[in-house]
Amino acid sequence: MLKLFTTIFLTLCILSLKLNAESINESVILLHGLGDVKLSMLKVESALKDEGYITKNIGYSSIGETIESLAEKELSEIVEKYKKIGFDKIHFVTHSMGGLIVRYYLQDHTLPAGSRVVMLSPPNQGSEVADYFQESKFYKLIVGDVGQELTTDSNVLSELKPIIPEVGIIAGNKSSNPYFSKMIPGEDDGRVAVDNTKLTEMKDFIVVPSTHLTIKYNDDVIKQTVFFLKNGEFKHHDKK
Repeated sequence: MLKLFTTIFLTLCILSLKLNAESINESVILLHGLGDVKLSMLKVESALKDEGYITKNIGYSSIGETIESLAEKELSEIVEKYKKIGFDKIHFVTHSMGGLIVRYYLQDHTLPAGSRVVMLSPPNQGSEVADYFQESKFYKLIVGDVGQELTTDSNVLSELKPIIPEVGIIAGNKSSNPYFSKMIPGEDDGRVAVDNTKLTEMKDFIVVPSTHLTIKYNDDVIKQTVFFLKNGEFKHHDKK
C-alpha cells in the first residue's frame, strides 16, 4: 500500500513539473470600471488562470482621483514589478473606464513586445450619459472629477494618442436602461454608444448582445478575450 501511494505521489509530482514547464510566461492585469469592484472581474480572471496566465486583478476607488492619477497610482508599480520579474508579455483586460486608465498609462510607458489589450465596453470617445449628468451636483458628488473626464467633449480623451500594443475591443448592443439609451445615438449598451467604444488603432472589434454591466460575465466574451490575447484577433463566427 505504501509503495502504491509513493508511486501515485511521484506521478503527480512529475505531472506537476510538466505542467509548469508548459505554462506560459505571460501576465494579465485586469482593471474594472468606474464605481465597480475587482470582484466583478473574477470570472474573467478565473478563465485566464485556467489558460496559464499569471493574473493581477486591481481594485481601486475613483474618489478624489482623475484618470491620470489612477494610471500612475494603480499601474506604474505593478507593471514595473512585472517587467523586473521578466514576463515575456504583460497584457491588460479592462472593463469600461479601466480601458481609459490603461490608455493614459501607455501614453508615456511601454510594455514588452507582443503584449495585448482587450477592452470591454470602453467609453473611448466618451459617453452621452456623462454629458447629460455632468452638471448634476449629485453626479459630481458620486463620481467626482473623473466623471467630468468621461464626457464626449472631454479634453483628456481627445488628447490621448494611439497606443502601441494590439487592442481588441468588445462592445455591447443590449440595454436594460431605456432612459439612458434615449440619450445615446445608435446602438448602445445602456451606458456607451457602440461607435464610442472604437479606436482608430484597434486591431479587431466585435459587438455582442450584452449590457454594459453584464458584458464581463458573458461566456462568449470571456472566450473571445482569451482568443485575442493568444492570437491578436477575435474569432469571428462568419469565418471558417
